[in-house]
Amino acid sequence: MSAVLPVLAARLSTAAAAAFGPSYGDLDPELRSATKPEFGHYQSNLALRLANALGRPPREVAARLVDVLEIADLCEPAEIAGPGFVNLRLRASTLAAAVNEPRTFTSRHQRVVVDYSQPNVAKQMHVGHLRSTVIGDALCNVLQYVGYDVVRQNHVGDWGTQYGMMIEQSLEESLDPKDLDLQGLQLLYERSRKHFDADAVFAGKSRNRVVLLQSGDPETRASWRRMVDVSLADFDQVYALLDSKLTRADVVGESAYNDELPRVVDDLTAAGLLTESDGALCAFLPGFTGRDGQPLPVIVRKSDGGFGYSATDLAAVRHRVSTLHADRIVYVVDHRQALHFEQIFALARAADWLPPTTTAEHVGFGTVLGPDGKPFKTRAGGTVKLTTLLDEAVSRAAALLEDRDGIDREATAKVVGIGAVKYADLSSDRGNDYVFDLDRMVAMTGNTGPYLQYAHARLTRLLSKAGAEHDQVTEPGQVTELKEPAEERLALLLTGFADVVEQVAETLQPHRLCTYLYDVATALSVFYEQCPVLTSQGSTRASRIALCAATRTVLQDGLGLLGMQAPDAM
Repeated sequence: MSAVLPVLAARLSTAAAAAFGPSYGDLDPELRSATKPEFGHYQSNLALRLANALGRPPREVAARLVDVLEIADLCEPAEIAGPGFVNLRLRASTLAAAVNEPRTFTSRHQRVVVDYSQPNVAKQMHVGHLRSTVIGDALCNVLQYVGYDVVRQNHVGDWGTQYGMMIEQSLEESLDPKDLDLQGLQLLYERSRKHFDADAVFAGKSRNRVVLLQSGDPETRASWRRMVDVSLADFDQVYALLDSKLTRADVVGESAYNDELPRVVDDLTAAGLLTESDGALCAFLPGFTGRDGQPLPVIVRKSDGGFGYSATDLAAVRHRVSTLHADRIVYVVDHRQALHFEQIFALARAADWLPPTTTAEHVGFGTVLGPDGKPFKTRAGGTVKLTTLLDEAVSRAAALLEDRDGIDREATAKVVGIGAVKYADLSSDRGNDYVFDLDRMVAMTGNTGPYLQYAHARLTRLLSKAGAEHDQVTEPGQVTELKEPAEERLALLLTGFADVVEQVAETLQPHRLCTYLYDVATALSVFYEQCPVLTSQGSTRASRIALCAATRTVLQDGLGLLGMQAPDAM
């Protein structure tokens, strides 16, 4: 029995239909984990909602529901508590079977396109890119795990006025962009920005250079291409340090849609969706107004004839539906872009580029804060390079492991340090801001990445020792008995892994998986204290070893879904 919760929910629905009529079988039983051990394993408020609809006393309805509920093969007799809650307690054999036969997923035959990371060419990745990359990777992992066909898209900022500025500045300074690293390109951008703002003649040359870039001038395109290549090579190094699954093949920058932008405008105009306003072509969508009550436009083509990022995003939506055949599109972009994506999705639907059968979701996230509670900045007020933070995290982890013997400290420090940063980012609700505090992140206690990684390493050591005692490495057997409350609690949590992962796939909230894994690790600690493993005997020992092996698998799989490695030793 690998899917206990869905089966029990279905049995409750069947009982409601049998007791009160077929229409009542459609009510969600809202089966939830019991709030206290004395209430069993699961609770349902179905009887209370049925009583409200039927106009009958809740406990009377609960009694009738329990009377026809067929769960003897899975649970102890159901109990009625309080005003009419139905409490269910799984049989030990049911729990053991659920641990031994974990639920698996099959293909859903649906494609999800996930847009995330989105760094800008000629600029070093900074802490602002951390969240999009870490959250996006975790969501891709989870969506793939539950059976979706996942397509990763890195919508790199590689087009626009800044490249005209930089190319003109490099020509004036007789620089070849291929001779510059990413730091040099960023400094070139900063110089060109100041020049552009201070010199109208230079600004005019830069705008003309953008026209040459967009029209395919060979010399201009060659300079731009070198900037892109240098940047992508640096991004690859950051992704490797983060152990991100993003590859060069996933990069589809703004430039990829350049040739489509005139057609975007033409098609929206033909559909009657664009209006000229002060020389610009805009869409005024119903329901979008500013604080002054005036309509908020989506500027598709600017008054100078250029295209803004709204046009690019519209082209991207159309490409992802028509060419990539997306059933679901997910954008992992900070919460400040919420209105923009609402408008883009609305306009794409009005143009029939985003059909009703395809969902589009903006996964917004909060800001990374410094210890002062303000957006994380350097002492000079600039943005903090992502590599600087990651290197410091690895250094802190190395100090933590300094007195540990029998491990590859350098490799383990990287796994623990990077994992600590990822977990800190993912463990709080993504919509909230969070403080970047390395001391807290690398702590071995509390709800941290290292705490979970250590739990996995400790289990690995225990299982290795169990095999060594028999002078062989054996495959753990089956969980056959759950006699102690701590065993039962741990087993119950393990049966919920698949349900939690499915919730994350639906809600796109990875902190739910973090909370679950922390609960598992905490229950494991209690289990260690109350249920000796290696010193127990016979079937009890074998069953507890099997329970440890199942827990190790859940921790390893769960950490993997979060984009973290699970070290065998720490």
